[in-house]
Amino acid sequence: MRINKKVVSFGLIALTTATLAACGKQSDSNTVSKKQVLNWSEITQLSTQDPSLATDTTSFQALLNTGDGLYRLDKNNKPQLSLATKAKTSNQGKTYDFYLRKNAKWSNGDPLTAKDFVYSYKRTVNPATKSQMSFYLYQIKNAQAISKGQKSPDTLGVSAPSKYHLRIQLRIQLTRPLPYFKILLSWPLFFPQNQKVVQKYGKLYGTQAKYTVSSGPFTLTRWNGNNKTWTLIKNKNYWDAKNVKLNKVNEQVSESTTTSYNLFEAGKADETGLTGEQVAANKNKAGYHARLSSAIKRLELNENKVSAFKNLKVRQAFSLAINRKQLTNNVLKDGSIPAKGFVPSGMGNNPKTGTPFEDDAYVKSAVSYNLAKAKQLLREGYKESKTNSIKITLLVSDDDTSKQTAEFLQSKLDQLPGVQISVQTIPYTQLISRQTAGNYQATIKNWQAVFGDPINFLDVFQKGSSYLNNGWNNNQFNKLLNESENVYGNQPVKRWARLVEAEKVLMKDQGTIPLVQVAKPQLLKTTVKGVSFNPTGVPYDFKNVRIG
Repeated sequence: MRINKKVVSFGLIALTTATLAACGKQSDSNTVSKKQVLNWSEITQLSTQDPSLATDTTSFQALLNTGDGLYRLDKNNKPQLSLATKAKTSNQGKTYDFYLRKNAKWSNGDPLTAKDFVYSYKRTVNPATKSQMSFYLYQIKNAQAISKGQKSPDTLGVSAPSKYHLRIQLRIQLTRPLPYFKILLSWPLFFPQNQKVVQKYGKLYGTQAKYTVSSGPFTLTRWNGNNKTWTLIKNKNYWDAKNVKLNKVNEQVSESTTTSYNLFEAGKADETGLTGEQVAANKNKAGYHARLSSAIKRLELNENKVSAFKNLKVRQAFSLAINRKQLTNNVLKDGSIPAKGFVPSGMGNNPKTGTPFEDDAYVKSAVSYNLAKAKQLLREGYKESKTNSIKITLLVSDDDTSKQTAEFLQSKLDQLPGVQISVQTIPYTQLISRQTAGNYQATIKNWQAVFGDPINFLDVFQKGSSYLNNGWNNNQFNKLLNESENVYGNQPVKRWARLVEAEKVLMKDQGTIPLVQVAKPQLLKTTVKGVSFNPTGVPYDFKNVRIG
């Protein structure tokens, strides 16, 4: 999943003795606040509230809190039945039957039925919708062929045998059994959509709060599509409203943690992200959370725009010129760690040996620093590609940390002979559009896991992926991924071996340049209870949060 996850920006605000004392008093309080209002900070704006079109974490987090699925993750990030009260599997795990609860309603009072799931899935895979995330539904029968325009959306392996009852059966026929399918079903892309509402608003659907409808704990208000503040209001029609404690969540975008930290200090925010010296000043304090996520920040070189990037030695030279330890230790200083590859930690262990994936698939040369070798390879790459210089623009988001990272990369890459890097910063929503269209020479991209399996990262670079727009393609890589999922899907050891080899192919061929595994350190008021962080999906679900 593309993440909204620009690591929070730099700024130094020291905690005063008085403030620390105040925080201490907050932690001693056992009084439950009657207001139940949470003030939360985000670092990027909402880009959409259309589940089929969302690609960034901020949008998905709002969708998670205004929506509900067949399953919902609990405080331990384990899927539990939610809109479904019962689930059965058959056909060797390839057919799921879900029975929905009778008291589920949309926020506008419409009954929520199995047809809403059927419509949602068909809409997402329909090529006319242009969903970048539709490949996640390829697990469902005929989804890939539909997405490619080879079959009608009506052939999707989803149906509602009891179409007009609230307690109905939703059958999903998988092309193979999937151990992580329940987690996918708890992700907003797999939430129901109200056909009447979608068709009523047409292209406006999901572009402003007034063009949305909710199936979850909260409804979205005060969002006009461009503003940097919005509010989540408790959804009185939610089937489990009695267990939702918060009445309101006020969200405010602060691209810089200097701003959000000041708001936190002034008592106007209940949490803030931290960077650099802020981490050092707060890491031993109550309310500090390290939050290492399963997200990778990477440098993407566009072979379609810069012909020299088609040369392997040029790509390797760019990677070898980057000192990732300096980036994490001297620039970010927030707990982020140097990437060992494109797939981060937390994506599973070898079923035979127990070794973490990032260790099994580690290609040291693809993420090492060696400036002398980088210069040598670049000269050889220049000769092979018949050029003697590379002058490009590095496109990044305008938040502080992205700018700091870009400046660091600029300083390192400019040391290479004939290389000249200029940095262009633009608002994050514009960056998404440019990256999606492949309209960049080089850019900083982020990818966040949805579930803890290596395929959730590797399929980004598989031929046909909607996110593969840098011109890289490798037949061996494609073959290995196809075998891992469609040949050895039921043989864990063989599947694992092919995923490991695929990661090694990606790294040896430098299809992308991993930089860091992202940390999102946070300072949270101790009066805010029930917050659980999901490192392999949408970070925060406010359903079980309370004040006091």
